Amino acid sequence: MSMATITSTASHTSVASVTLEVADPEAARRFYTALGVDTRIRLRASEARSTGFRGFTLALTVSRPATVDSFLGAAVDAGAAVLKPATKSLWGYGGVVQAPDGTIWKVATSAKKDTGPATREIDEMVLLLGVEDVKASKQFYVGQGMTVARSFGGKYAEFTSGESSPVKLALYKRRGLAKDLGVPADGTGSHRIILGSTTGPFTDGPFTDPDGFAWEAAAPLTPAPSPTSAPS
Repeated sequence: MSMATITSTASHTSVASVTLEVADPEAARRFYTALGVDTRIRLRASEARSTGFRGFTLALTVSRPATVDSFLGAAVDAGAAVLKPATKSLWGYGGVVQAPDGTIWKVATSAKKDTGPATREIDEMVLLLGVEDVKASKQFYVGQGMTVARSFGGKYAEFTSGESSPVKLALYKRRGLAKDLGVPADGTGSHRIILGSTTGPFTDGPFTDPDGFAWEAAAPLTPAPSPTSAPS
């Protein structure tokens, strides 16, 4: 599973952190360090049963094609499987990989040409939830205090994130998301994702959204202590 922690600003609620639930946290930590997103996520051990598409993806938006290739190459070198090789399209350039723990990652840019060398900079990280009814799920989250930033009918909705938020929450039609990622839309068992909050109605107790994505109270993301500084 993964958990997104929510914080509230003066004007809206926004995602503050993401925790992935994985079978082997240490192996996952090595992978995400190699990918370059270890400071943006945290990990939790879980053996929850999950088959097929888990209904979500994490997407990295970067500045240019060379940077897309750099992130995807690092992922593959660390053990990821390629679901869709990086290619040009009408909207830009991007590709999709699946981490050893099963999480699907997309890396993309709106740029079609390189204006410089590859970097390891991430412009934005988006948690995309695949939902059956985008309008209904959008209204559910608005009712929980989130603010819609962009919405395209019943196909896509994106929520406003705080200035310090490392991840943005968005909704996409489940079958459309699966098609975009290059995987079958079917899946059973756990979503392997739990969203959490430190403020507002999200902290009232565990509950699920219209698509079965679970919420629970969660602490803000804090850096993990290094082995040398950890208390004895």
